[in-house]
Amino acid sequence: MGTEAITAAELLYGMPLLRSVAGGDSTEPGGGCGALLAELKQLWGEIGKSREERERVVREMEAECMRVYRRRVDEATGERALLHQSLAAGEAEIAALTAALGTDNSPQLKVNKWTMSLTERVSSATSLLEELRTIKAERTRQFADIKWEIDKITAEIAGRSYGYEGSPRASEVEEHDLTIRRLSEYKARLTSLQKEKSDRLHRVLEHVTEVHSLCDVLGEDFIAIVNEVHPGLHETADPGKPTSISDGTLGSLAQVVAMLTSEKAKRAAMLREAVVPLVELWELMDSPEEERRGFRKVTAVLSPDKEEPLSSGVLSVATIKKTEEEVERLTRLKAGRMKELVLKRRLELENICRCMHVEPDPSTVPEKSIALIDSGLVNPSELMASIDEQIAKAREELHSRKDIMDRINKWLLACDEEQWLEEYNQDENRFSTGRIARLNSKRAEKARLIITKIPAVVDNLMSRTLAWESERKKPFLYDGARLVAVLEEHKQARLRQEEERRRLREQKKLRTLLSEKEAMPHLKRPGSSFGRAAEPSAANRKRVDAGRPAGASSAPSVRSGASSSAGSGGSSSIGAGSAAGELVRPRSSAAGAGHCGEFFKGARRLSGPPSFSYAALPKGGGGGMSSSLALS
Repeated sequence: MGTEAITAAELLYGMPLLRSVAGGDSTEPGGGCGALLAELKQLWGEIGKSREERERVVREMEAECMRVYRRRVDEATGERALLHQSLAAGEAEIAALTAALGTDNSPQLKVNKWTMSLTERVSSATSLLEELRTIKAERTRQFADIKWEIDKITAEIAGRSYGYEGSPRASEVEEHDLTIRRLSEYKARLTSLQKEKSDRLHRVLEHVTEVHSLCDVLGEDFIAIVNEVHPGLHETADPGKPTSISDGTLGSLAQVVAMLTSEKAKRAAMLREAVVPLVELWELMDSPEEERRGFRKVTAVLSPDKEEPLSSGVLSVATIKKTEEEVERLTRLKAGRMKELVLKRRLELENICRCMHVEPDPSTVPEKSIALIDSGLVNPSELMASIDEQIAKAREELHSRKDIMDRINKWLLACDEEQWLEEYNQDENRFSTGRIARLNSKRAEKARLIITKIPAVVDNLMSRTLAWESERKKPFLYDGARLVAVLEEHKQARLRQEEERRRLREQKKLRTLLSEKEAMPHLKRPGSSFGRAAEPSAANRKRVDAGRPAGASSAPSVRSGASSSAGSGGSSSIGAGSAAGELVRPRSSAAGAGHCGEFFKGARRLSGPPSFSYAALPKGGGGGMSSSLALS
């Protein structure tokens, strides 16, 4: 056993053999122990220890060394066992964490048991374990947060209470599965719940907004109605509490919206029944704007646009009651003002007909209407409706006659210019100097230009009038006369006037020729049997002028032979001493429209046709007869 121990000591510690010390080999170096053994050997030699004693002491020393070695071996064995136990526990925990966290996303333990000592392996396992524990703690916190959010939203959707003041607890997380895949599933579920919550919040907000709008229009208490559904739905609720998004809340809100919508439709119908007669009474009685202003907002219910928002409180019970009371008040006032309103409407009808130059319907004349109202034979409202219908037809006809009426006015203005030009041409002072004379001269030029357009205006007016009559299937009346007949008469008058002008021109030529022939015997040149006619002498002019009536023009005149009483010959002869009849200046073309005034019932006299008279003048000295045409 000693040999094995010494061999072990030599192998483990390189110590010199104690037996060599006991055998007297003091020359072998032994380090620190060898020096002590050498000193002990020397001391034993000086003391005189026997070999037996020396061997006994060496054996005691070996035994003591063996005990020390054994204790150290036991300690090393225990330490190795602890290291193995720690390594096994660490590896087991590493395996569990790796399984919980997932092998794909977890760090792995990389050790080589043949090249690494046990302590190094334990140290590596310990560092890996710390890293995995940190990952697990973070993963557990994520799971706890997500699970808490999921449970909270689930409770909100289900309508259950939840501890919102608390915080997520990691102990509630299932730690056996903390993989990334499961975390992704949790996140996907949370995202789905958050989307559903957002949709529900949006629906709740829409319902609450609609309820608020309906309550505002209906004049109802919004907070009281919403509190019946859930106290946390209005703005004054506790801000710390979440908005209820449960199925029950959504269903209750939908029922409230349906109930308020039905009530809104019912009240709108009630208000419409009151507003329709109210507006009719306003129009009927010409109510002032001050009376209407207070009820303007209620007239919005008559708008065809259903999406148009109504004013606040317009469908409240108080507003509907107030509108109905106003209708009752105006209805009571209407009975006393119907006569005034009927007369006012009749006057409006007459004004429209006056603009058209037609007679209004005689069935609603003021005297007859008042008599019917007083007798009670006719409902005033029906009479008003009849007059309003006549007004509507008159306005429509006025619109259809506008184009023709404009051309009638143009025609009448042209006739006025023609009449003015006639008077201007008869003015002996028209060629005088001065500003007014120059202005009149310019106006005369414009009037002549306008007069040349009268035939075209009349033709255009007649064609449009005929088209209007063809479309309307009735005659176009103007001041009681058919306009086409007036225009035809005007055209005939102008034709007659032109004919008379032509005849006057021919008679003037004849008169001139007769005057020249009469003066020829006195103006022949001496020695010539056929002398040229000379200018009338002053004596002859005096003789001719002496036979004219007072105030006659100085222009040459045709003697009016008494053809109607000239005798059987019927021929006329020119006498030098006969009196000459007055030649009246011919009237302008305005005379051709003289019958228009008769057809328009004296409303406006355009012009009159020329009136002609033939007067027999006294015979001249030669016993001959001369005739002259005078225009009276």
